[in-house]
Amino acid sequence: MASSTGGVQTVERAIDLLEIMTDLGGDATLSELSERSGLPLPTIHRLLRTLVQRGYARQLPSRRYALGPGVLRLADAAGRQFGAAARPQLEHVAATLGETANLALLDHEMAVYVAQASSTHSMRMFTEVGRRVHLHCTGVGKMLLAGLDEDQVREIARRTGLPPATERSIAGPDELVAELARIRARGYAVDDGEQEIGVRCFAVAVPGAPVATALSVSGPAARVTPEFADEAVPVLREAAERVGARLADR
Repeated sequence: MASSTGGVQTVERAIDLLEIMTDLGGDATLSELSERSGLPLPTIHRLLRTLVQRGYARQLPSRRYALGPGVLRLADAAGRQFGAAARPQLEHVAATLGETANLALLDHEMAVYVAQASSTHSMRMFTEVGRRVHLHCTGVGKMLLAGLDEDQVREIARRTGLPPATERSIAGPDELVAELARIRARGYAVDDGEQEIGVRCFAVAVPGAPVATALSVSGPAARVTPEFADEAVPVLREAAERVGARLADR
């Protein structure tokens, strides 16, 4: 059956259930799935039965439903594809600027790091590939948020509660909205000790990527100074354009 959006309704509904589980932290009850999706319980039961059979969902002993290993396999393949496309540019950024370069994707109300090239310094920043971080307190996260409209930003703020990583983290939705306006105006985001004290990060959006993507450079604040942006941002923008063009061709 076709949906009003032109897609296949059954597929859209199954994806909706997976996304709801993701939004709720990876698992959900039948009542939560019904409340959020607006679907009747018999429909949800039918869809979940297929998702469980195919390994994209699983039923926990508590009778909650959780994401299954099939989702992880798809996510891993997608992440490796993005990482492979970005690897040469990340290495170029790290070699040119001497600091760690990262690529991150928007994953609902979080950002997930999918690729990295390490700093040439012995003292460097390590962000584990596959790590998920909150959007409001990271350079890549704020850059990804800047691509959303205000209603979406406020909804993410409501769902996550904007938990502070440090005392410098953005604390409220109004402050976040104002910061995103500044980011859009200058075209890049800054994390100034908001995720980790003593670390500064600059991030830009990757234009033309099939999903919201950001590229960043980060390092100790003593080396990655505010003035470092004059050198770093043009390098990041050039690399981001090349990554976007590469991803668009895949």
